[in-house]
Parts: sequence; C-alpha cells; structure tokens
Amino acid sequence: MSDDRHTDPGALTVREAVQRYLRRQRRDKAESTVRTYRLDLRQFVLWCEAEDIERVGELSPMDLELYQDDRAADLAPTSLENQIGLVKRFLEFCEDLGAATEGLADTVAVPRADAIDQSRDDKLETADAVDLLVHFRDADNGLFGTKWHALLEVAWHTGARLGGLRGLDLGDYDADFQVLEFRHRPRQGTPLKNKLDGERDVAILPEVASALDAYIDEHRFDRHDEHGRAPLFTTRSAQGRLSPSAVRNWLYQATQPCWHTDNPCPHEKVRQHCEWTQSTKASQCPSARSPHAVRTGSITFHRDRGFDPQDTAERVNASLRTIEKHYDKASRRDRMEKRRRPQLDKLSLDDES
Repeated sequence: MSDDRHTDPGALTVREAVQRYLRRQRRDKAESTVRTYRLDLRQFVLWCEAEDIERVGELSPMDLELYQDDRAADLAPTSLENQIGLVKRFLEFCEDLGAATEGLADTVAVPRADAIDQSRDDKLETADAVDLLVHFRDADNGLFGTKWHALLEVAWHTGARLGGLRGLDLGDYDADFQVLEFRHRPRQGTPLKNKLDGERDVAILPEVASALDAYIDEHRFDRHDEHGRAPLFTTRSAQGRLSPSAVRNWLYQATQPCWHTDNPCPHEKVRQHCEWTQSTKASQCPSARSPHAVRTGSITFHRDRGFDPQDTAERVNASLRTIEKHYDKASRRDRMEKRRRPQLDKLSLDDES
C-alpha cells in the first residue's frame, strides 16, 4: 500500500489523509490551531476505523450522516458545528487530491448553532474591571505593581490574547513612549495567532505604564527563557517565561472580587481561608475570569467608550466581523442608545410640514 499511495490517491487511508491535511494547514495556520484540528479529526479517524472504513474513497454520504449523529450525542451545538465543518473542509481537501468521491463534501450538512450558542457571554464586566484596577492602583494596600496588577492592566487595556501576553519581552515595552510591541516569534516559542498579521504596536495609558514600571522595578524576576530572551512577565523558576497555564492562573487570581477588602465575597468565603486564592485553584472561583473573558470585556469596554471600530480591531488584532459576533457584548439597550437613538430625529413628523 505504501507504493500505491504515491500513484493512486484512492489508496489513501483516512488516517493518512488526515496527516496530509494537517501538514497542509501548518503552512498558514498557527500551531495551536493545527493542534485543535488534529484532536477533532482524531475522533473522525477513530470512528472510521471502528466502522471498518479504511480508505477515504470508501466513505459515503450515509457514513457521514451517521458520524454526525454520533457526535451530536456528545457535543454542544457550537462544538458540533465546528467539528462537522472541519470534516467538510477535510473532505474538500481529499476531493482535490482525488482521494474522495467528487461531491462527497457537498453532502455534509453542517449544523448551525443558534447565535446564543455561538457567542460566549462569559466576560469581565466593565464595573468589575474598574473596581479591581482602582483597588490595585491604590499604593497604600501593597498591591500596586504586583504581577496580578501589571498583567491585568495590560490585558484589559490592550485586549491581547493569552499568547500575545505570554510572548511579550522586556524589550517590547517602550517605557519612554508608553507602547507595547506584539511580535510573532514562532521559532522561539511565542507565535501570535494571526502570525505576522498579528504584529502591532499598542499605545497604553500612563497609569498602565506606571504599573508596569513598578512591576519591573520591584516584582519582576530577572530571568531569561531557553532562547536567551528576557520575558516581560517572568516566574521564579529557571524557565523564566510564563507557561500558558500560568498566564491563566495569574488572571484568574487577579479578577477575584475578594481583593476588595470592603466588598464581601459573593460566595460567602473569607479570603484568608479560601483555597480558591491559591494559584492552582483560582479557576474554581465562580467570579474569577479567564484571559478570554478579560479580552471579551476589554473589547466591549473599548466599543462602549466610543473607540473607533477599525481602531479597536487593529488594537486587539481581530476583524470587525469577529468583534461584532464574538466579542462586542454590549447589551441590546446599549446598542440602541449608541447606534439608533441619534437617528430618531429623522423620524420626526415636524419635517413633513
């Protein structure tokens, strides 16, 4: 079969075809995206093998319908849409190779999740972010410039993704001009989601710069990563640069409302005795928010404050369509006030006279 594979695309097994598809995706997709594709398509490969479907050319429309039925029993609507959509694109790739029956991909009806399922409502609310940042900025409580304060300031005011925050180097912070430079460095372990298109310079407020200056001067560990780079946010360990899980843990901790000594815990716990304040358990706190939730809240904050939509998109490195669909969480009433209320004068009957 090994020899046939190079001359007869129809001899490709499903597993081999998936490997080829993933190699193709690595040309223009981030490794994290390819990793997700691999995990999702692995389910398809295992299902085919369990059904004794060896070659791509053996797949039929009925097989694909049965696979979708099986996955629908285990997945949420949005996940099902994503996974079946991926299978459809994979089959289109196989058709291009001549490994699958022409038109097979067209028989795949990708289920569409409701809009309410497609968009995550989990976000750091503006009021909560303001309370946290005002509290952290109070120099009298000993929290100013701590790792939680500095990272939350940067995450909230830049709307950066987890990978962007983690990839910042000390040299990417221009203290004189108060700018953060996000750069794509895949060969050194810190790629940006949109690769070179994700590179950008982002201006920050003086308050954010002050928090970073204090963090660097008083709390940052002087470390280098395995590539000899000096990360902006560092750990005590020899590794230096934060792992993705460490970034999450820092932000989970930073967004816990119990930092406010004058606010009671909404979960009836006492901070001094609460296990959720520990780094490894911070995500269990129902009020703590993930990097994605901070990014979502940040983008909504930018839009609510009247930040130009195109400027917002460039600042946070997302398309206008993506922002509208997934990140701009303004309420229906807010949207009305912002977009339609100013138009009401055009409906006045006085103009008819």
